[in-house]
Amino acid sequence: MSSLREVVLTQKAELEEQLRRPYVERLLPQQAVGETDLIRVIVGPRRAGKSTLAVHLLQRLGGGGYANFDDERLAGLTDADALLAALDGVYGQPKHILFDEIQNFPRWELMVNRLQRSGRRLLITGSNANLLGSELATHLTGRHQTIALLPFSFSEALAADNATRTVAERAARFDRYLVEGGYPEPLLRGASRTDYLRDLVRATLLKDVVRRYRIRSGTGLEDVAHWFFSNTAKEFSFRTLAAVARVTSPTTAEKYTRLLSEAFLLFTLNRFTFKARERATANKKAYVVDPALAVCLGTRPGQDLGRLAENVVALALWRRQWAGEIEVAFWKNSAHQEVDFVVREHGRVARLIQVCWDLSDPRTRAREFRALVNAAADLRCDELWCLTSDAGGDEDFTWNRRAHRIRVVSIDEWAAQT
Repeated sequence: MSSLREVVLTQKAELEEQLRRPYVERLLPQQAVGETDLIRVIVGPRRAGKSTLAVHLLQRLGGGGYANFDDERLAGLTDADALLAALDGVYGQPKHILFDEIQNFPRWELMVNRLQRSGRRLLITGSNANLLGSELATHLTGRHQTIALLPFSFSEALAADNATRTVAERAARFDRYLVEGGYPEPLLRGASRTDYLRDLVRATLLKDVVRRYRIRSGTGLEDVAHWFFSNTAKEFSFRTLAAVARVTSPTTAEKYTRLLSEAFLLFTLNRFTFKARERATANKKAYVVDPALAVCLGTRPGQDLGRLAENVVALALWRRQWAGEIEVAFWKNSAHQEVDFVVREHGRVARLIQVCWDLSDPRTRAREFRALVNAAADLRCDELWCLTSDAGGDEDFTWNRRAHRIRVVSIDEWAAQT
């Protein structure tokens, strides 16, 4: 039987080997890489690259100790002091320590809280079922910082390609990204995309939702998930969702939506309103965590590029919202005019963003621009954006005898910079 020191030495060699492999730098908020005494917790969907990110983040922090609990030789280990002694012996009392797949260590929260209080700086990863926000708040009592990692964004996918592209080539690559998405295994290693995503979603539903919450039958949950895969970027109510997904009630539909969000398969946006009660009862919009989920697992794999593009924009904004930089919602008035994204910064509406794949039809252009300027008047915002597949440029649009300047930007250019 291997001693703890031998296991730590073996894992140290594995860590060094992993650091020698090609790595695509992930885009993170600045506070995620600076020095802090908070416990860094990396969360996100399964197979998005959390462990790989953690290893390289540890290196950027100057290196440190490493223990991977997804190792059968550590199964049954309960002595945190013995493990720490082995880490200190191999790494020389490291200031930073990475605990990977920490949910496999019993009562892990007691160990990391104690180490954090003693001055150690910790990075932890684990299955989504064990590192949900509500549990972290209970276990780590304000001593942690969560870092959300999603599949590769378009800008990260461009970096992974490691190629200089013309404007036309970048636009063509964006069209591919809308269909292929950014999960690392299919993107970097050529895994069969549809089979890979089907197995991934099945494992996520079973391990992170059904088993965790003891759901007796997963059929309704699967129906809700696949409805979202087929209807990304669409407005919905829980009452309608309950009817089309064949679950027992709107309350059940709301519960399943929340669980799918906690498992990082999708996220929802509220309709913008200053009234909390209206916000709670109004329809929502939902987006999947990667556009390939909609293409490969939805019932309409050829769904329009406009909704997929809107999903990509939503993901970019969601990353900034998670980092605490902005708040995002959508706007809709009584005349059913809609603006896809209302972006608030420091409590004020800073930007309105409309996504429209094809603006070539003058009627479409007028409709999208009218919604923007009406929302601008309602929300007192002068920064108006329209993201489209066409070439960009500022445009003046007059409505109700008032001229408005609208920034028309190609979606691929915008996405390449976010």
